[in-house]
Amino acid sequence: MGASDESEPIRRVLWRLAPMIYGPTTLFGLGEGAVVPLIPVIASQLGADVATSALVAAALVVGQLCGNLPAGWAVARIGERATMIIAGVLALGGVTAMAFAPVLGVFAASVFVIGICAAAFGVARHAFMTTRVPLTFRARALSLLGGSFRLGMFVGPFIAALLLWVFGDEHATIWFFGVCLVAMIALVAFGPEPEKRLAAPPAIARNEKGDAVAPAPVPARRLPGTGVVRTAWRNRDVLARLGVAAASLSALRSTRQVLLPLWGVAIGLDGSTIALVVGVSGAIDFALFYASGQVMDRFGRLWAALPAMILMSSGLIALALTAASAQPELFFALFAAVLGVGNGLSSGILLTLGADVAPAANPAPFLGSWRTLTDAGGAVAPLVISGITAVASLPIAAAVMGVLGLVGAGGFVRWVPRFVPRAGGSRPPARGPHPDAPDDAA
Repeated sequence: MGASDESEPIRRVLWRLAPMIYGPTTLFGLGEGAVVPLIPVIASQLGADVATSALVAAALVVGQLCGNLPAGWAVARIGERATMIIAGVLALGGVTAMAFAPVLGVFAASVFVIGICAAAFGVARHAFMTTRVPLTFRARALSLLGGSFRLGMFVGPFIAALLLWVFGDEHATIWFFGVCLVAMIALVAFGPEPEKRLAAPPAIARNEKGDAVAPAPVPARRLPGTGVVRTAWRNRDVLARLGVAAASLSALRSTRQVLLPLWGVAIGLDGSTIALVVGVSGAIDFALFYASGQVMDRFGRLWAALPAMILMSSGLIALALTAASAQPELFFALFAAVLGVGNGLSSGILLTLGADVAPAANPAPFLGSWRTLTDAGGAVAPLVISGITAVASLPIAAAVMGVLGLVGAGGFVRWVPRFVPRAGGSRPPARGPHPDAPDDAA
């Protein structure tokens, strides 16, 4: 089968997923991207100081960390669509509470609830894609999923700026988030059901070389009594090895977001210049999201993971070495672009690897643990940077994170060949109980 013959069916399948997955993901990202930059501002209006405002903003990440495991349990019990609808309704309640919050505590609790709902929505769509999309173009489908959210987070702040210019009130962004949530719930609840069209994948699927492979299974049943804790225990081998390597990638991504603005301030740049450099880096990142999926599907997961990890790690180390140079501004812009390229090449990798190693018949409980681990890597990185900067300096913090990234790259080299399905679609032999076997409730 030629490339042109394959691309059209793939495009049709991805288009069918838009109402259920890509459209709602973009809407959620737009709303969240508009609100997130203004959470500290609204918190300060409610009486928070700078440190407390940062803590309120962090409640979103904490909520995601706390929500992943319960979300895995919910998806395994009631299904992806119901979980996404419930998460959307609860998030709408959280947005309403944010808009009318009379005191800081209510506002912070609302941000935390939205983080939990974001985790539930993320696990549900991840599980849906894992069980519906064939292995032959899984990476492209999941890279597009990551790109949909990145599009929303990239455009959202510009929408927030426009709303502030028109209304002059930060609460306008909260109401915009609410409108996005209403549209998202409507798409998920009343949109066409792609699982009916994808429930019977082609009898013969083919990889990029034309070899026949088995398509990803689309289960007609759910395994009752599959506990999140027991699923994590049975898959502890892959979580403790490949999962930790994936967490290091998440930490590098978070480092880029935190360190670039700090670096610009440290070398004396004004806010507009920092915003321009960070914006260009983000644009490069966004432009490459689908290329990552193409590389992973055609050549293998390592061909995207390794260049991404090496580029970001080397960029951080090189940035640290140029801290005392005569032209720090030039090197800042250069390595910000390098970090953008590396991050763009990593788009969809964590989603794809999680789908690759999840139990095929009921992936949600495992994906809850996988996403908790990777989210923890992203949450810990800013704390590590803050601690090292306080004890030593910002360049040393950048260098340490770069070295940790290189260690994580070594983890990918070691564990991806062991745990990730091979080109023919077969999974490497599992050790211990079969990962798809039902286990007791936990």
